[in-house]
Amino acid sequence: MPPRQRGRFGTVRKLASGRYQVRYFGPDGRRHSAPQTFERKSDATKYLALVEAKIAREEWANPDRGRVLLGDYADKWISERAGLRPSTVQLYRRLLNKYLRPELGEYPLNRLTTAGLREWRATLLHQGVAQTIVAKSYRLLRAVLTTAVEDDRLLVSNPCRIRGADRESPDERPVLTVAQVFELADRMPRSPLRTFILVAAMCSLRWGEITGLRRRDVEKDGSRIYITSQLIDLPGQGLIRGAPKSRAGRRTVTVPQALQSDLARHLAEYVGPNPDDLVFTMQRGGPMRRGNFNPATNWKENVTAIGVPHLHFHDLRHTGNTLAAATGSSLRDLMTRMGHDSPRAAMIYQHATNSADQLIADGLSLLIEQHYEAGHSGHVEGTNDENANAPKGDSLPRTMDELR
Repeated sequence: MPPRQRGRFGTVRKLASGRYQVRYFGPDGRRHSAPQTFERKSDATKYLALVEAKIAREEWANPDRGRVLLGDYADKWISERAGLRPSTVQLYRRLLNKYLRPELGEYPLNRLTTAGLREWRATLLHQGVAQTIVAKSYRLLRAVLTTAVEDDRLLVSNPCRIRGADRESPDERPVLTVAQVFELADRMPRSPLRTFILVAAMCSLRWGEITGLRRRDVEKDGSRIYITSQLIDLPGQGLIRGAPKSRAGRRTVTVPQALQSDLARHLAEYVGPNPDDLVFTMQRGGPMRRGNFNPATNWKENVTAIGVPHLHFHDLRHTGNTLAAATGSSLRDLMTRMGHDSPRAAMIYQHATNSADQLIADGLSLLIEQHYEAGHSGHVEGTNDENANAPKGDSLPRTMDELR
């Protein structure tokens, strides 16, 4: 029988291979072996001492339970996560299946190391995966392993300790001038889409918020929009109506007065009488979907024509947020209008008022009126060649005093 060293806690024995094995009795009364063998007896003895210390500090995790595969545990983690929006579940599963499972899914939890995760992250970046996607994948992995440590006691510590790996550094997105917003709107192939572009930009609405608007959500005179839900497109389920992105997403948005007549006219001419009829639809009356919006609007050609070839639809919201900030309103009021939410934001912005949102809308309306006064028609059907000469650089006032 190979020689064995027995101390007051556990045993270290030399195997026929010449390596050393560590075994000990855990707090559960069962015999456990170290997940790996050791080349030197001193390393095995040191490991045994560390295990004894962890048991004494009640920090020991059962190594047998830690042998569950990351892919299986993460899949179960997502399924059991209460309160996640359908779109969040969709995002988590996409990150898991595309970026975590291929390289890490077959690893037991207790075999994950910080060095190994650093290599996984570097590989993704080297393959050209966007830094924002890698950061999202890392944050998901860290959340999963935090549960394994703190709630399920499968691990003693979380190996996600890569400094800066959770930070996103997206490229700066373009911001349109008021003239460019109107030029893009005027280039839309159908009049209803013109109003769609203007409302999306000047009211800072997300895709799911504006495409989900029903007649009941908009005042008849076009003065206010009530964000109470959104449309979400889920693979295998199609379009479903869900709650806004966050608690702050449920809000009332005041429409700039200079756009209210456009929106009221749109309601009267293009929206059915039923309270649940969608405000904006595709040409045949169906709901708007991201997959067919760009081809239906000749998006790539039109954004190139206005001088912003890489413009995304979400950049219209970014533009609206930036223009709203130019009115000189407080950060608290801006966050309320935009529907942003976080634990910190919930505390800071909970006292925002409708009057503040009216002030923002008034400021935006003045910007639009300045555009009109520069000689641009506000009711152009389809593409207008005269718009090719629209100015590209409206000067934005920095404060409400300048607006007045």
